[in-house]
Amino acid sequence: MKPLDLDAVRDYVNNHIDEFHQSKIRSMETLKLKALLQRKNPYLFKSKNILLAQDMVRTLPDAHISSSEEEMFGQFLEGLAIFIAGQTCDGVKSVRVGIDLELVLRGMTMLVQIKSGPNWGNSTQQNKQEQNFRQAIEAVQLEQGPETKVEAILGICYGKTRTARLRGYLKVVGQNLWYLVSENEHLYTEIIEPLGYRAKEHTETFERQKAAVVNRFTQEFMSEFCDNGVINWERIVRFNSSNFDLPMFLSNE
Repeated sequence: MKPLDLDAVRDYVNNHIDEFHQSKIRSMETLKLKALLQRKNPYLFKSKNILLAQDMVRTLPDAHISSSEEEMFGQFLEGLAIFIAGQTCDGVKSVRVGIDLELVLRGMTMLVQIKSGPNWGNSTQQNKQEQNFRQAIEAVQLEQGPETKVEAILGICYGKTRTARLRGYLKVVGQNLWYLVSENEHLYTEIIEPLGYRAKEHTETFERQKAAVVNRFTQEFMSEFCDNGVINWERIVRFNSSNFDLPMFLSNE
């Protein structure tokens, strides 16, 4: 394995972290109040005794962003891991279904699927990943010969779970994943500093954009769901859940 140039890693992080923040801002720009309201539980909002329109709507952008932020940042970390592997062992982004990274290490072809965090999928998705690993291993051995040693790896970017072999693949988490692609046991801490590059500037830009969305939502919400400044909860529930058609399906005629 070739030595890793940490300055190159810092440059990569600094150049690409902008893409993550820009993705968050673009996501904010496409938000629609009514689309978000239809996804939320109006009974839960009412149980919190929300009285101010702004209090009602300000949680909607946050919920939307938090649900997509992990995926967006996961894409950044996936790219970072592929970049590092490319520097150290000529790893490449895989074109195989369900595989992110391919590299040859210690005489073995490694097929790596990278996930941002440990809570990455339900049982159906995990079964599909297992299937993707099996198919990818078969494809590599068909291309390179049945004697080719292949290791399937589920790489998770953070967490303290110990390395384990399960369901036909190796689960490699946190510090161990970053060591795998660099043979640097300290890399997992060394990449944290450049992530803060221009963080204050990015945060301020995002907060300004979010404030604009909240103000726009508040104005729309007041117009659509308030009477003389008072939230009309019945109207919200009707908008969210009105769909009465069951009797026609229960009729014997």
